[in-house]
Amino acid sequence: MNTINTILFDLDGTLLSINMKDFEDIYYRSLSESFKKIIPPENFMKILYGSVVTMVKNTEHRTNEEVFMEAMRSHVKDDLGLYSEKFSSYYEKDFDVLKEAVLDTTEMQKATKILKNKGYELIIATNPLFPKEAIEKRIEWSGIDRSDFSYVSYFEKNHYCKPNLEYYEEILEHIDRRPEECLMVGNDALEDLIAGKLGITTYLITDHLLNRNGIEIKADHVGSYKDFLTFAEKMPVLKD
Repeated sequence: MNTINTILFDLDGTLLSINMKDFEDIYYRSLSESFKKIIPPENFMKILYGSVVTMVKNTEHRTNEEVFMEAMRSHVKDDLGLYSEKFSSYYEKDFDVLKEAVLDTTEMQKATKILKNKGYELIIATNPLFPKEAIEKRIEWSGIDRSDFSYVSYFEKNHYCKPNLEYYEEILEHIDRRPEECLMVGNDALEDLIAGKLGITTYLITDHLLNRNGIEIKADHVGSYKDFLTFAEKMPVLKD
């Protein structure tokens, strides 16, 4: 434990206490609603899903935004500009409706502040499926201190998605850290715990546990928000 100096946090279901089912229901309903004047919701959802899958499976060194937009172009052709404008408008004006799914908890706010004060570098390692604006809004909803985090993964910046190991390798390269210096904290048994394959210590948050594929859980630490707060309190101080 004494070698750890950097802590990576997932966002949705980890730093942001959120009912994932409600979040996804509201998101897809509101997003498809914003596009209904140019495409029926069921058709839009098929295109969106296919483009997201292409982005998640990508292994080339291209930003997620580039991969997603190219996949969208294959479906909507010359209307890509219109679709891009609609996406931007949605995230600017209508995305806030998702705040309805946010739950009021304070343990992670306290834990991250404790860890920052102890000298740890804090990273937001969210799956970069969303543009920067949507990620920054969700960080704000979480109630954490944004200035405590030195790096955040974004749709426009990052080149890979979870559970691709290259997603984590890219972050490690950017922050100049070795795997053994890092702890990954998240609520997804696959997407977050896979970081352990690189030698990153893992902590599975159970309050909003996701295990869509029913895989065997292999984590170095497992606990609730309250457990993680206690864990943070016991972490050694890196600086006075």
